[in-house]
Amino acid sequence: MTSGLGPGNWNAAFPTPLHHIVDDTTRAADVQLYLKRDDLALADVPGNKYRKLKYNMSAAMSADYPKLLTFGGAYSNLLRAVAAIGQAADLPTIGIVRGEEHHPPNRSLQFCLDHGMELAYITREKYRQKTSPEFLAGLADTYGEFYLLPEGASNTLAVRGCAELVDEIDIHCDYITCAVGTGATMAGIVYGLDGKAQVVGFSSLKGGSFLADDVRGLLAAVGKEHLSNWWIETDFHFGGYATRKPELNEFMDWFEATHHITLDWVYEAKMLFGVYALMAAGTFPSSSTVAAVIAGGPEPD
Repeated sequence: MTSGLGPGNWNAAFPTPLHHIVDDTTRAADVQLYLKRDDLALADVPGNKYRKLKYNMSAAMSADYPKLLTFGGAYSNLLRAVAAIGQAADLPTIGIVRGEEHHPPNRSLQFCLDHGMELAYITREKYRQKTSPEFLAGLADTYGEFYLLPEGASNTLAVRGCAELVDEIDIHCDYITCAVGTGATMAGIVYGLDGKAQVVGFSSLKGGSFLADDVRGLLAAVGKEHLSNWWIETDFHFGGYATRKPELNEFMDWFEATHHITLDWVYEAKMLFGVYALMAAGTFPSSSTVAAVIAGGPEPD
């Protein structure tokens, strides 16, 4: 794992590896399961976030923006990634955090603070206004000029970066799966595949059916609205964002004991639980090959 984050070596850990996963469930389903380990890309910036930020950072730095501003929840991998990359690039960073201030900060938020990010907490009601011109104008009045990274860094530059993941998978895949929080990673994978395989997203949000519209919008923005080789599973959120239930904990413990991989419980464990449920239900036909994208790791120590 590479820890250097200077502008000259952000590419050092790519391509990220594929790990073949074999256990009783994969054997019973006759499915070849691989993990695309983007969580191993960089020590402080998982590959999913690096991919989203790659072209955004180029745009911000080429235009000489004086700082970066983005949004996220209390466990946001994007906030952590922006804090780390901003510090490495000597760009101040601001994180607008949904919900009340944490005392003391959780490990994710403390990581952001330790990497120089200024955090501002806003109510969930105000957070829902984060894309309105009036709200953004208020942020500009408070913080001055900044490069705006939307929640999840979900824009066309992020889609372009995430599409590059597909070329790193050097085996035939029938399905590629990923967690879905804002839709950019999934849209990028669909874009990169261009119809060559099915893409299955797993919503980490309760009531996540709206995410399909978000993915369609991102695909339309990059001229790929005609692609239909994808769907989103919405039954594996375990209560909603940053919530979990005993059965998810049990799955995580089993997976770590069996495969020696610690999963992020906010996104990746839910996605992989769903993959195992679909395997057991026969959704993936016999002899299928599935690549599950592990886009982020657990909270920092």
